[in-house]
Amino acid sequence: MHKRKGEIERLNEIIKVDADTQTVSARELHKQVGSTERFSTWFERQLQYGFVEKEDYTSVKILTEVQNNGGVQQRELTDHKLSVDMAKHICMVQRNEKAKQIRQYLIDLERAWNTPEQVMARALRIANNTIANLKTDKERLLEDNSRMKPKEIFADAVATSHTSILIGDLAKLIKQNGVDMGQKRLFAWMREKGYLIKRVGSDYNMPTQRSMEMGLFEVKESTLNNPDGSVRINKTTKVTGKGQQYFINKFLSKGE
Repeated sequence: MHKRKGEIERLNEIIKVDADTQTVSARELHKQVGSTERFSTWFERQLQYGFVEKEDYTSVKILTEVQNNGGVQQRELTDHKLSVDMAKHICMVQRNEKAKQIRQYLIDLERAWNTPEQVMARALRIANNTIANLKTDKERLLEDNSRMKPKEIFADAVATSHTSILIGDLAKLIKQNGVDMGQKRLFAWMREKGYLIKRVGSDYNMPTQRSMEMGLFEVKESTLNNPDGSVRINKTTKVTGKGQQYFINKFLSKGE
């Protein structure tokens, strides 16, 4: 765990990523990939790839200091908080070495974020913040502390996480919470209970329509370039924050 924490600290030296919201500043990415275009023009061109506001990015206002008549003034600029997936896609189409390095960094950082230890650490941090906020109302704090067990606080906090994790990592989280569960057993259980497709074929182990409508999973697509120049699309099933809460509660509360 200490090794992984050290890896995250080392990776953060490349480009700043907000660990809580898991977003990247569009202005910083524009600078880091070495674009010589005007920022607004560059960003508008990226939107041609089909990114959706409030899903892939959020517009924000930032203040920056500029020299003016021998003094310093603050100027308001528009920036955009990009999801890590959007930032990775932008780096992929930039086609330069610096963008390639940033994309690999984001992939490595996301992999480090999605370890069970890091997911639990974020969830516990959110839970601690929630409890701290409740201290303004002592009676409510006492009531909630007596009602909620640590595992329940953890499971509720996971739901607010912006990180989706692999099903194998969910199995580790469930096991760390006292339920003997392995990856193969969890896959089999999800297929048997109708959360994953059990029909053998291209959709095997993909989420069922019901579980997608419940918001338990998301499907991440990645593109790989084949030696012959063709492009192959890989699909990976990942458990959302809401899904992590749902399954952890199901195993802890109902003894599945």
